[in-house]
Amino acid sequence: MARKTAQGDEAAAVAAAVAQFEAEFADAPVPEGPQTAAWQRAALLEGVSAKETIEDLRGGSAWLS
Repeated sequence: MARKTAQGDEAAAVAAAVAQFEAEFADAPVPEGPQTAAWQRAALLEGVSAKETIEDLRGGSAWLS
């Protein structure tokens, strides 16, 4: 039984096909961390909840602090 190995152009074609397959089916890159600083995220969340509380006051609820 004779074995045939890929030569020059054939090896390059196989390598290119494998690289293309990996590029098409690879998982999407995961962001490395939060895009905003922790203090900024906390400030934004606090501001949103304060806005909700103020809007509730117009409906007659008590102030929450």
